[in-house]
Order: sequence, then C-alpha cells, then structure tokens
Amino acid sequence: MGNSALRSHLETSQKTGVFQLTAKGLQEFPEELQRLTANLRTVDLSGNKIEVLPASIGNFLQLRSLTLNSNRLTALPSEMGKLKKLETLCLNGNRIERLPPTLGQLRALRTLNLAGNQISEFPLGLGTLRQLDMLDLSRNHIHIVPPEVSDLQAIEINLNQNQISVVSPEISLCPRLKVLRLEENCLELSSIPQAILSDSQVSLLSLEGNLFEVKNLREIEGYEKVRPRRCVPLPVCRFLTVSPLLLLSTWNDSQPPRRSLPEAPPMRPDLHLQAEPAPV
Repeated sequence: MGNSALRSHLETSQKTGVFQLTAKGLQEFPEELQRLTANLRTVDLSGNKIEVLPASIGNFLQLRSLTLNSNRLTALPSEMGKLKKLETLCLNGNRIERLPPTLGQLRALRTLNLAGNQISEFPLGLGTLRQLDMLDLSRNHIHIVPPEVSDLQAIEINLNQNQISVVSPEISLCPRLKVLRLEENCLELSSIPQAILSDSQVSLLSLEGNLFEVKNLREIEGYEKVRPRRCVPLPVCRFLTVSPLLLLSTWNDSQPPRRSLPEAPPMRPDLHLQAEPAPV
C-alpha cells in the first residue's frame, strides 16, 4: 500500500477516530498509528498478514474496539491490559495459542471473540471481566471446561467445534450465563452436568453434533425440572437472551415443526434445547 493512501487514511482517522484498513496485505501493525493514540476509538485491520501486535498497542488509551480478524497473530502482548476503555476485542481466525494474564484487566470489555485460533486450554483469569457479555471460543482445540469457568460473567459462551469431552459442573454457577453452545464436540451423555439442567440460569443449551442424541437428555436427573422447547434463534440476533424475540415451534411425532413466527413469549428461566429437526 502506498504512503499517500496510508496518509489519506490517517488524515480521515484523525477526524473520525476510526481507522479501518482491511485486506491490504499489511505485514506489520502500522507505526504511523502512534500519531493518533490520543483520539483513536476504533481500529480494524482484518484480513491482513500481521504476525505481531506491538507493545505500543498499550498506548491507545481511548480505544473502544480493536478488530484483527484473519491475520497471523500467535500471541498478544501483556500491554493489552492497559486498554481500560476497550469494549470489543475481535481476533477471530488467527493462530493464538494462549492469552496474557493482563487480559483480565480489560474491565470495560463486553465482547471477546477468539474463534478459530489454536487455543488448547480454556482461558483462565477472565472472571474479572464483569461487563463481559459474549465469549466466543469456537473452533479451537479445547478439551476441558474447568471449574474456574464459574467465575465468568458472560451472558453467552460459544464453545462449538472444539474437542471438549469434560464440562465441569461449576459451569452451572455462572451468574449471568443464558446461552451455552457446545455443538460438535466429543461429549458423551454422561458428560453433561445435571446441574446445567436443574440449577443454572441457562435458557438455551445447544448440544448438536456430540456423541449422543439431544433427545436423550431426558435421561439425566433434573430434566423433569425444566420445560424444554425446540428453539430456533432469529438469524439476525446474536445475543439470543438479550432480546425476547425467539422463533419457537411446537412439534410432535405426527407433525413437522411449524415455521411461522408466533408472538414473542415472555422471558422466563425455562431451558430451551436447540434440538434436531423433528421427523416428518
């Protein structure tokens, strides 16, 4: 990318507080951004070839959104913890193996997207993120959801497409957890903690693509304490439990599911199981 084009982007960013330079083949984080540390609020460098995020990233104290999807990052600098105003951190599709402990200092963080990386252990130390709404760890290499998960304040945790075979019962203690996604893992029916069904705040549990049929959940003690429903989320809604709008359909052995949109039901703590389509 030519210097004149970059200079033009910098001039615009100085006025707007937004720097977006995607899919331009950048191999390094632009040093020129250091001129804008005082007023940059949003940085998007997705679709480049950046391998290292410099320690100077900690100088962007006004930053609220940092997106580096589809780059070549393998690690994050500890200086990330200085971004006290950061609300959104999207690092989808990199090669990150672990997170720095200082990430737990991002007290304003609401969305943390780490999908499609090389993370093999569930990240610890995120329980201090009291504002966290969404944690996306899908498409990694996680094997175990540890007891420390109980510290998380997230409303939604996405663990789809990992290698999870163990889920600690402590996950039922997450105080704000409403949506738990565990599709396409290595879970046996016996691996599903009974407490998720009977004692948690979870209202949408997604388990398709594991080593059992979702309908067999009724064999777990505590199943009778909830009223499972087949739930199809609105495709435009990411945080399913933030909005009361859900596409609910009823079905039985003789009728296919209805696809019409009924009146949105009132929010309630019942568990909605995202099950396989009913047989026609």
